[in-house]
Amino acid sequence: MKKVLILFVIFQFLAVIGFSAIKTQDMEYKEGNTTLEGFLAYDDGSTAKRPGILIVHEWTGLGDYVKFRARELAGMGYVVFGADIYGKGIRPQLPKEASEQSKKYKSDRKLLRARVLAGLEELKKHPLVDPTKIAAIGYCFGGTTVLELARSGADIKGVISFHGGLDSLTPEDGKNIKARVLVLHGADDPYASAEDVKKFQDELRQAKVDWQMVYYGGAVHSFTMKDAGNDPSKGAAYDEKADKRSWEAMRLFFTELFER
Repeated sequence: MKKVLILFVIFQFLAVIGFSAIKTQDMEYKEGNTTLEGFLAYDDGSTAKRPGILIVHEWTGLGDYVKFRARELAGMGYVVFGADIYGKGIRPQLPKEASEQSKKYKSDRKLLRARVLAGLEELKKHPLVDPTKIAAIGYCFGGTTVLELARSGADIKGVISFHGGLDSLTPEDGKNIKARVLVLHGADDPYASAEDVKKFQDELRQAKVDWQMVYYGGAVHSFTMKDAGNDPSKGAAYDEKADKRSWEAMRLFFTELFER
Protein backbone atom coordinates (compact mmCIF):
# COMPACT_ATOMS: atom_id res chain seq x y z
CA MET A 1 0.00 0.00 0.00
CA LYS A 2 2.86 2.35 0.87
CA LYS A 3 4.52 1.76 -2.53
CA VAL A 4 1.25 2.47 -4.31
CA LEU A 5 0.90 5.76 -2.43
CA ILE A 6 4.45 6.76 -3.33
CA LEU A 7 3.84 6.01 -7.01
CA PHE A 8 0.61 8.02 -6.90
CA VAL A 9 2.46 11.02 -5.48
CA ILE A 10 5.15 10.74 -8.16
CA PHE A 11 2.61 10.61 -10.96
CA GLN A 12 0.75 13.60 -9.51
CA PHE A 13 4.01 15.58 -9.41
CA LEU A 14 4.82 14.69 -13.02
CA ALA A 15 1.34 15.73 -14.06
CA VAL A 16 1.82 19.12 -12.42
CA ILE A 17 5.11 19.83 -14.15
CA GLY A 18 3.70 18.62 -17.45
CA PHE A 19 6.39 16.01 -18.19
CA SER A 20 8.59 18.81 -19.55
CA ALA A 21 12.01 17.92 -20.87
CA ILE A 22 14.86 19.52 -22.74
CA LYS A 23 14.47 18.69 -26.41
CA THR A 24 17.57 18.74 -28.59
CA GLN A 25 18.27 18.11 -32.24
CA ASP A 26 20.89 18.67 -34.90
CA MET A 27 19.54 20.89 -37.68
CA GLU A 28 20.80 21.35 -41.22
CA TYR A 29 20.46 24.79 -42.79
CA LYS A 30 22.11 26.82 -45.52
CA GLU A 31 24.24 29.90 -46.00
CA GLY A 32 24.41 30.40 -49.74
CA ASN A 33 25.40 27.03 -51.20
CA THR A 34 27.06 25.83 -48.00
CA THR A 35 25.33 23.27 -45.80
CA LEU A 36 25.66 24.00 -42.10
CA GLU A 37 24.61 21.88 -39.12
CA GLY A 38 23.44 23.68 -36.00
CA PHE A 39 22.12 22.47 -32.67
CA LEU A 40 18.72 23.31 -31.19
CA ALA A 41 17.75 23.02 -27.51
CA TYR A 42 14.59 24.06 -25.68
CA ASP A 43 12.21 23.02 -22.90
CA ASP A 44 9.00 21.60 -24.37
CA GLY A 45 7.00 22.03 -21.16
CA SER A 46 5.30 25.16 -22.45
CA THR A 47 3.99 26.48 -25.75
CA ALA A 48 4.52 30.11 -24.71
CA LYS A 49 6.92 32.23 -26.75
CA ARG A 50 10.19 33.02 -25.01
CA PRO A 51 13.55 34.72 -25.61
CA GLY A 52 15.98 33.09 -28.01
CA ILE A 53 19.72 32.71 -27.49
CA LEU A 54 22.16 32.21 -30.37
CA ILE A 55 25.39 30.56 -29.21
CA VAL A 56 28.60 30.39 -31.25
CA HIS A 57 31.34 27.80 -30.85
CA GLU A 58 35.03 28.04 -30.09
CA TRP A 59 37.74 27.44 -32.74
CA THR A 60 37.19 23.66 -32.85
CA GLY A 61 33.69 24.08 -34.26
CA LEU A 62 30.27 23.20 -32.93
CA GLY A 63 30.83 20.32 -30.54
CA ASP A 64 30.16 18.97 -27.07
CA TYR A 65 31.04 22.16 -25.20
CA VAL A 66 28.55 24.40 -26.97
CA LYS A 67 25.91 21.68 -26.82
CA PHE A 68 26.43 21.46 -23.05
CA ARG A 69 26.00 25.22 -22.69
CA ALA A 70 22.95 25.15 -24.97
CA ARG A 71 21.27 22.58 -22.71
CA GLU A 72 22.04 24.72 -19.66
CA LEU A 73 20.46 27.76 -21.27
CA ALA A 74 17.44 25.75 -22.40
CA GLY A 75 16.99 24.69 -18.79
CA MET A 76 16.78 28.38 -17.89
CA GLY A 77 13.78 28.78 -20.19
CA TYR A 78 15.33 29.94 -23.46
CA VAL A 79 15.16 28.54 -26.97
CA VAL A 80 18.82 28.06 -27.91
CA PHE A 81 20.40 27.58 -31.31
CA GLY A 82 24.07 26.70 -31.72
CA ALA A 83 25.25 28.25 -34.98
CA ASP A 84 27.69 26.39 -37.22
CA ILE A 85 30.21 28.77 -38.73
CA TYR A 86 32.52 26.24 -40.42
CA GLY A 87 30.05 23.97 -42.24
CA LYS A 88 28.62 20.50 -41.75
CA GLY A 89 31.26 17.94 -40.82
CA ILE A 90 34.04 20.49 -40.35
CA ARG A 91 35.07 20.01 -36.72
CA PRO A 92 38.85 20.40 -36.48
CA GLN A 93 40.47 18.62 -33.54
CA LEU A 94 44.15 19.47 -33.89
CA PRO A 95 45.25 23.02 -32.95
CA LYS A 96 46.81 23.57 -36.39
CA GLU A 97 43.57 22.65 -38.16
CA ALA A 98 41.47 24.75 -35.77
CA SER A 99 43.79 27.71 -36.28
CA GLU A 100 43.51 27.43 -40.07
CA GLN A 101 39.73 27.32 -39.93
CA SER A 102 39.34 30.22 -37.52
CA LYS A 103 41.81 32.38 -39.47
CA LYS A 104 39.78 31.82 -42.64
CA TYR A 105 36.84 33.62 -41.07
CA LYS A 106 38.75 36.15 -39.00
CA SER A 107 40.40 37.38 -42.20
CA ASP A 108 37.06 37.47 -44.05
CA ARG A 109 34.66 39.24 -41.71
CA LYS A 110 32.03 39.51 -44.46
CA LEU A 111 31.86 35.71 -44.66
CA LEU A 112 31.94 35.42 -40.87
CA ARG A 113 28.97 37.77 -40.59
CA ALA A 114 27.08 35.91 -43.29
CA ARG A 115 27.50 32.61 -41.43
CA VAL A 116 26.41 33.95 -38.06
CA LEU A 117 23.48 35.84 -39.58
CA ALA A 118 22.32 32.58 -41.17
CA GLY A 119 22.28 31.04 -37.70
CA LEU A 120 20.35 33.98 -36.33
CA GLU A 121 17.68 33.56 -39.02
CA GLU A 122 17.29 29.89 -38.10
CA LEU A 123 16.75 30.81 -34.46
CA LYS A 124 14.15 33.44 -35.39
CA LYS A 125 12.18 30.86 -37.39
CA HIS A 126 11.46 28.71 -34.36
CA PRO A 127 7.78 28.99 -33.39
CA LEU A 128 8.57 29.31 -29.67
CA VAL A 129 10.96 32.25 -30.11
CA ASP A 130 9.91 35.82 -29.43
CA PRO A 131 11.83 37.58 -32.24
CA THR A 132 11.89 40.84 -30.25
CA LYS A 133 13.88 39.13 -27.47
CA ILE A 134 17.06 37.64 -28.88
CA ALA A 135 20.64 37.70 -27.64
CA ALA A 136 23.86 36.04 -28.83
CA ILE A 137 26.77 34.63 -26.86
CA GLY A 138 30.06 33.15 -27.99
CA TYR A 139 33.20 31.54 -26.64
CA CYS A 140 36.73 32.38 -27.85
CA PHE A 141 36.31 32.42 -31.66
CA GLY A 142 32.59 32.58 -30.97
CA GLY A 143 33.11 35.72 -28.88
CA THR A 144 34.76 37.38 -31.85
CA THR A 145 31.86 36.20 -34.00
CA VAL A 146 29.04 37.63 -31.89
CA LEU A 147 30.83 40.97 -31.75
CA GLU A 148 30.90 40.90 -35.56
CA LEU A 149 27.19 40.07 -35.48
CA ALA A 150 26.64 43.24 -33.45
CA ARG A 151 28.82 45.27 -35.84
CA SER A 152 26.70 44.04 -38.74
CA GLY A 153 23.79 46.01 -37.30
CA ALA A 154 21.75 42.93 -36.38
CA ASP A 155 18.52 43.84 -34.63
CA ILE A 156 19.02 41.90 -31.40
CA LYS A 157 18.94 42.88 -27.75
CA GLY A 158 22.48 42.04 -26.71
CA VAL A 159 25.69 40.09 -27.27
CA ILE A 160 28.10 38.51 -24.81
CA SER A 161 31.70 37.57 -25.55
CA PHE A 162 33.32 35.02 -23.23
CA HIS A 163 37.13 35.30 -23.55
CA GLY A 164 36.75 36.28 -27.21
CA GLY A 165 38.97 38.19 -29.57
CA LEU A 166 38.22 41.92 -29.63
CA ASP A 167 39.98 43.12 -32.77
CA SER A 168 38.09 44.55 -35.72
CA LEU A 169 39.14 44.96 -39.34
CA THR A 170 36.54 47.73 -39.74
CA PRO A 171 36.23 49.58 -36.42
CA GLU A 172 34.06 52.21 -38.09
CA ASP A 173 31.33 49.55 -38.10
CA GLY A 174 30.90 50.16 -34.40
CA LYS A 175 28.37 52.80 -35.44
CA ASN A 176 26.08 50.01 -36.66
CA ILE A 177 25.78 48.34 -33.26
CA LYS A 178 22.22 48.33 -31.90
CA ALA A 179 22.72 45.65 -29.25
CA ARG A 180 23.98 46.07 -25.73
CA VAL A 181 27.44 44.55 -25.37
CA LEU A 182 28.93 42.57 -22.48
CA VAL A 183 32.54 41.37 -22.65
CA LEU A 184 33.69 38.85 -20.03
CA HIS A 185 37.46 38.81 -20.17
CA GLY A 186 40.44 37.20 -18.47
CA ALA A 187 42.58 39.98 -17.03
CA ASP A 188 45.72 38.03 -17.97
CA ASP A 189 44.56 36.77 -21.38
CA PRO A 190 47.70 36.88 -23.57
CA TYR A 191 45.69 36.54 -26.80
CA ALA A 192 44.05 39.95 -26.48
CA SER A 193 46.71 42.65 -26.54
CA ALA A 194 46.40 45.87 -24.56
CA GLU A 195 46.26 47.67 -27.90
CA ASP A 196 43.33 45.51 -29.08
CA VAL A 197 41.46 46.16 -25.82
CA LYS A 198 42.01 49.92 -26.11
CA LYS A 199 40.92 50.03 -29.76
CA PHE A 200 37.84 47.97 -28.93
CA GLN A 201 36.83 50.25 -26.08
CA ASP A 202 37.48 53.35 -28.18
CA GLU A 203 35.32 51.89 -30.95
CA LEU A 204 32.38 51.42 -28.59
CA ARG A 205 32.82 54.79 -26.89
CA GLN A 206 32.91 56.66 -30.19
CA ALA A 207 29.80 54.80 -31.36
CA LYS A 208 28.06 55.50 -28.02
CA VAL A 209 27.26 51.82 -27.54
CA ASP A 210 25.75 50.58 -24.27
CA TRP A 211 28.64 48.34 -23.22
CA GLN A 212 30.21 46.65 -20.22
CA MET A 213 33.54 44.87 -19.80
CA VAL A 214 34.31 42.67 -16.82
CA TYR A 215 37.86 41.53 -16.04
CA TYR A 216 38.55 38.39 -14.00
CA GLY A 217 41.80 38.65 -12.09
CA GLY A 218 44.27 35.82 -12.68
CA ALA A 219 42.17 34.36 -15.51
CA VAL A 220 43.66 33.73 -18.93
CA HIS A 221 42.12 32.61 -22.23
CA SER A 222 39.42 29.87 -22.24
CA PHE A 223 38.67 30.34 -18.54
CA THR A 224 35.21 28.76 -18.85
CA MET A 225 36.47 25.56 -20.49
CA LYS A 226 37.62 22.63 -18.35
CA ASP A 227 39.33 20.99 -21.33
CA ALA A 228 41.78 23.91 -21.38
CA GLY A 229 43.59 22.43 -18.37
CA ASN A 230 44.70 24.21 -15.22
CA ASP A 231 48.04 25.77 -16.13
CA PRO A 232 47.63 29.53 -16.71
CA SER A 233 51.26 29.80 -17.83
CA LYS A 234 50.21 28.18 -21.11
CA GLY A 235 47.96 31.16 -21.86
CA ALA A 236 44.72 29.17 -21.83
CA ALA A 237 43.34 27.47 -18.71
CA TYR A 238 40.14 26.79 -16.82
CA ASP A 239 39.36 29.06 -13.87
CA GLU A 240 36.46 27.90 -11.72
CA LYS A 241 35.80 31.27 -10.08
CA ALA A 242 35.86 33.15 -13.37
CA ASP A 243 33.64 30.51 -14.96
CA LYS A 244 30.97 30.80 -12.25
CA ARG A 245 31.18 34.58 -12.00
CA SER A 246 30.93 35.08 -15.76
CA TRP A 247 27.90 32.78 -15.97
CA GLU A 248 26.20 34.80 -13.25
CA ALA A 249 27.08 38.02 -15.09
CA MET A 250 25.42 36.54 -18.17
CA ARG A 251 22.27 35.68 -16.18
CA LEU A 252 22.00 39.23 -14.83
CA PHE A 253 22.56 40.67 -18.30
CA PHE A 254 19.74 38.53 -19.71
CA THR A 255 17.44 39.63 -16.91
CA GLU A 256 18.13 43.24 -17.84
CA LEU A 257 17.72 42.61 -21.57
CA PHE A 258 14.50 40.67 -21.35
CA GLU A 259 13.00 42.46 -18.30
CA ARG A 260 12.13 39.34 -16.41
